[in-house]
Amino acid sequence: MRRPFMSSPAQLASLEGQQYLVLRPTRAVSDVYRAEQRSALGRMDAPHPHTEHVTLRAFHEPERREELLTLIREWAVAQRPVEVIAEAVDVFPTPWQTVILRLTRTSSLVSAYANLSTALETTDFRRLDERSTAEWTFHLSVIYAKTLSVAAWTELSHKSRRSLSKRPAETISEAEFVWYEDGVEHAEVIPFGLRSFR
Repeated sequence: MRRPFMSSPAQLASLEGQQYLVLRPTRAVSDVYRAEQRSALGRMDAPHPHTEHVTLRAFHEPERREELLTLIREWAVAQRPVEVIAEAVDVFPTPWQTVILRLTRTSSLVSAYANLSTALETTDFRRLDERSTAEWTFHLSVIYAKTLSVAAWTELSHKSRRSLSKRPAETISEAEFVWYEDGVEHAEVIPFGLRSFR
């Protein structure tokens, strides 16, 4: 059974009208992610994703969700499986104050992101916090510590950051399109390399 990414009413309300295209690790990367999140939550109670995921894009298109989904399905038809490798526990600094599991920039991961950028170039879909392929840090968010004081965040940041001696890897062969509507999380799994006959 699918576990939702977000479940608290406050998180769901903050995401209303948004859509996300994500990769969902389920094996080796998932295991290290869950261990890191348990450790972080053992040190402090903080908002966090309930399921590990690698965000490729975020959108705010509540009125054109089906049109956006059509473009993403077309992108997925040409997409090959993506290799994800966890390389470090890292952070996004203030103002984000997020502990992350940083991923290696594998050629398949970079290609997936770049191909999606190309597909979106001629559209006017509203993208949130978008970066160029060169600027994007591939990651899984572990905890959101935005409410911490500067001193507390600095301490957590220093304690959290480190390289992983073992670099877990897995290959992902599908994406997940997640959207938030009427206080509920919805999702569609989109396999790579297959044309849907909807």
